[in-house]
Amino acid sequence: MRAPAARGLGGESPQELESDSVTSAFFTRKQGEFVPEPHARSPWSPDMLHGRLLGGLAARAIEQEYGAPGLSFARLTVDLFRNSPLLPVTVETELVRDGRRIRVADAVIRTDQGVIGRAGAVLLRKGEQPEGERLITPMWDEPPPEAPPLEAGEWTPPFDLWWRTEWAQPGPHRVWLRERHPLVDDEEITPFTRVALAADFASPLSNGGAGGLPFINADYTLTLGRLPEGELIGVESTGHLSADGIATGQCTFHDAAGPIGFCLVTAVANAMAPGTPASTS
Repeated sequence: MRAPAARGLGGESPQELESDSVTSAFFTRKQGEFVPEPHARSPWSPDMLHGRLLGGLAARAIEQEYGAPGLSFARLTVDLFRNSPLLPVTVETELVRDGRRIRVADAVIRTDQGVIGRAGAVLLRKGEQPEGERLITPMWDEPPPEAPPLEAGEWTPPFDLWWRTEWAQPGPHRVWLRERHPLVDDEEITPFTRVALAADFASPLSNGGAGGLPFINADYTLTLGRLPEGELIGVESTGHLSADGIATGQCTFHDAAGPIGFCLVTAVANAMAPGTPASTS
């Protein structure tokens, strides 16, 4: 089943779809810190930083410090092991290894409360594609959206969201996502940061469903065959396992041209805060 009808079904082409006028960024850079705006909150709690933004900040920092022509981001692992209120954030990066074909870099995310997360990225040197047949993930059959995103329901996501399946069903689930706010100041979001932000949604998509979202993710690992093209990111849940309050889920990521990579998450059982919609991440 499809998600509820979207607003403004005008039949626009994907090229005609435009986000609302660019609104305020999630963070403002001040004296080396990233100061969060109120809409940087997590749906789990009104005074909690959203984990997806921490992964985005880490990806942004690693890319700015260690991204280079000829190198491709092949993996990003983000550990979200401590919740934080809406406090200023700092991100410190470190080059772990810089070889002929591989570059490895880490990032540590802090607030005044201490370290709240970390990330590790692997960049690989591009080269000639080997010949021969191999198993290839097929392109999914969900075309890019041709209408504005869904009207806000119980929870208004800080990004554009198009459901392609019914949340109340156990899955698999499919969505298209598009960022609506800059991450930092008026900076343009890069393809790598864009997909890093989207990767956090692999947890609610794979671990949620009928009965809401009973798990909160502790980490996610994004692997990429290539970077996304354009603003739209498609996410398809392809697996879920859980027992004793521990869950793992996996998703395949797409852009309008086809599959681009995979994301694996781990999560722990977690009750939603009072008054928070059960179907948020």
